Amino acid sequence: MNFLESLQGKLVVSCQPVVGSPLDTTEFVIAMARAVIEGGAAGLRIEGVERVAAVRASTGVPLIGIVKRVLLESDVCITPLVEDITALAKAGADIIAIDATQRDRPCGVDALLKCIGEAGKLAMADCATLADGKAALSAGAEVLGTTLSGYTGKMVPDNLAEPDFSLIKDFASLGTFVMAEGRFHTPNLAQKALASGANSVTVGSAITRLEHVTGWFATALAQETNQ
Repeated sequence: MNFLESLQGKLVVSCQPVVGSPLDTTEFVIAMARAVIEGGAAGLRIEGVERVAAVRASTGVPLIGIVKRVLLESDVCITPLVEDITALAKAGADIIAIDATQRDRPCGVDALLKCIGEAGKLAMADCATLADGKAALSAGAEVLGTTLSGYTGKMVPDNLAEPDFSLIKDFASLGTFVMAEGRFHTPNLAQKALASGANSVTVGSAITRLEHVTGWFATALAQETNQ
C-alpha cells in the first residue's frame, strides 16, 4: 500500500486520551479508532507500543505510531529513543513520527530517522519551525508535520491560537508530504490547511479528548456568565 497516497486530502485522527482520564484504556482507544474510521478518518495516530499493536490488529488503515516519554535531561518527548522506533515497527506502525525539533536530546534526529528507514517504515518529522523541517528533510524524513509549532519554548494556549498556516505553506514549498497538525479544532480550519498546501490533516483534541472539548464550552459559558 502507498500510505501517503491513501492519506492525500484526507483526515487522520489522533486517538490519544488524556493521560489518567477515565477513557485512558487500550479498549477505549480501539473503540475510538473504529468509530473515527466509520466517520471517515483515513488514518490514525496512536501513542504507545501496546496500543499501536492492539489497533493494528483491529483496523486496516495507515497508522502513525509514536511513543511519549518524560525525560529528565530533555524536553523532547515524542519517540526520543531508537528502541521506541524498533518497538513501534514491530507493533505494526506504518509511519513513525519523532520530535524533530532542534533541542537537546538523548538521540539525534538523523540517527532516529535512519533507524526508521532501516525498519522499512515511513519517517514523519514533528516540527516547530521551517529550520526543523529543512534539517529533517535532508536527514531522510518523508513527512513533515506542523505538530510542534507553538509547543516549544513559550507555549501557545491550545484553545486560543489558530494553527500555523504560515508553516504549512513553508513546508509545502519544499515539495514534500505535509501533515497539518496542531489546534485544528473545526472543519473550516482543516479545509484551510489543505488550501494552504497541506496534503493531510491530523485532528486530535477536538474529536477524541472529551475533557478538552467540554472545557472549551464550559469556559466560554463561564466567561459569558461573568460579564
